[in-house]
Amino acid sequence: MELSLIEKIGVIFRYLFSSFLSIEMFIISFLLFLILICDLKKNNRIVQVIAIGVYFGFIIGIFISYTAYVRNSFDSFVKAIMNYIYFPSTIVYFFIMMFVAMLLLYTLFSKRLSVFKKIVNYSVFSILFFFFMSFLTLASYNSYDLMDIPTLYENDTVLSLVQLSNLLLFLWILFTGFYYLYHYFKKKFD
Repeated sequence: MELSLIEKIGVIFRYLFSSFLSIEMFIISFLLFLILICDLKKNNRIVQVIAIGVYFGFIIGIFISYTAYVRNSFDSFVKAIMNYIYFPSTIVYFFIMMFVAMLLLYTLFSKRLSVFKKIVNYSVFSILFFFFMSFLTLASYNSYDLMDIPTLYENDTVLSLVQLSNLLLFLWILFTGFYYLYHYFKKKFD
């Protein structure tokens, strides 16, 4: 079903006025937006906490109202993640490497990162780029079509390179999160 941008906007507007629930959600969201915009100059913490509470209330309300659907969606999400871990998409792998390249540029030019964090980033990014270049070299050498996933992942080396790249990136993200949390709490309690 191909819709133009105008048709997509029309579909959204028809949905918006199709039921009382959609009108109510729109009004609450719009009022919350207006309150947050008006609070920009005052920067009132109470308003910000209430806004966060309202957003979490929306999420909790959805979880309570649609428990079976949420459970089914969560199961599907976990299956998609597990499917990606065991049989990663080459397109996602390329996007991951573009993300890593942008992070490398940030690391190169950042004056805020410590020397330790830069060394960790350089070592992880170097390993990831080695894995990626090895992946491309093996695919080219064996004349694999990058969109033919079953044929591509019959080669254990190619599959191992992609899976280890994903694991290393996940561990780096986990390390970076804990690193920033450590420094945040260190500043807060010093």
